[in-house]
Amino acid sequence: MGFVIHQNGMGLNFRQEFQMNTSMVCSSRGETSLRRRVLRKVDNELARGNSKGALSLVKQLQGKPGGLRGFGAAKQVPYRQYTLDGLDLNEMDVISFQTLVDSILDSVERSLQFSAFDMVPSAEQMESLMLDKTDPSPSEDFHNMCKQHEAGHFLVAYLLGVLPKGYVIPDVEDMEDELIGGRVDCIGFDFLNSVNRAKVSSKNLNRFSCVALAGLAAECIVFGYSEGSFCDVEKLDELLKWLGYTDKEAKSLVRWAALNDALILSRHCDVRAKLADAMSSGWSIGYCIDAIENALVGKEI
Repeated sequence: MGFVIHQNGMGLNFRQEFQMNTSMVCSSRGETSLRRRVLRKVDNELARGNSKGALSLVKQLQGKPGGLRGFGAAKQVPYRQYTLDGLDLNEMDVISFQTLVDSILDSVERSLQFSAFDMVPSAEQMESLMLDKTDPSPSEDFHNMCKQHEAGHFLVAYLLGVLPKGYVIPDVEDMEDELIGGRVDCIGFDFLNSVNRAKVSSKNLNRFSCVALAGLAAECIVFGYSEGSFCDVEKLDELLKWLGYTDKEAKSLVRWAALNDALILSRHCDVRAKLADAMSSGWSIGYCIDAIENALVGKEI
């Protein structure tokens, strides 16, 4: 089973039947024809529940000309680097990124505070956290936030080499129900359901930490703040406690993941936006991957 990353509550119990859109925009027919064929096969394998087969197909195209140059190719912050020093940023970038990282960490801390008290936020607290209910279209605003959040999970997972196998973004009408939210299912996080979590590799833990916080980070980038990431943060916090991380060790890992997410997502804002639109339209995993690959520009991923 893949890890289910939730956004603001429970995931839906249904899964829309996706089909590959034959009108996919591509930069070059010659470069993408192979990719399209393989991604259709990926969708077919996922529809059959064959996650290993789907992942094997993706890895065959990983880094190949006309294949998948983005999968697992993200340039990351060196592990155990917790500041912006040495990241080749100009002064304005340092100020901007520091503000973003602080916003992400503040949102994480706020989520942990609710988790520590094991409580549901009061009406007054929810009013300060949720969108303005006097807005004429709060569900539309929250739907936009939801799709950006889930696109953050999906994009960071993909660029770190974690294959999403499914997702849900509710319709605008469904957002009226506060218990309904989005989710992204990923392949490779089986350890979350394992009794023996001591076997978790540092690489897998690092990737999971980044993917778990990526939805929150995407919200902070797009809106300047985050809402509804309590489940994501709580899941990460529970895992770190299970693994015996001290408070200091956990905070260090979270800070690194926040910094990594901030740089990856800021580098690919256009990619995330196009992915969010594709996901909101309900397209297949293969189509969403194709949307990512078509939107990637430049040599640096």
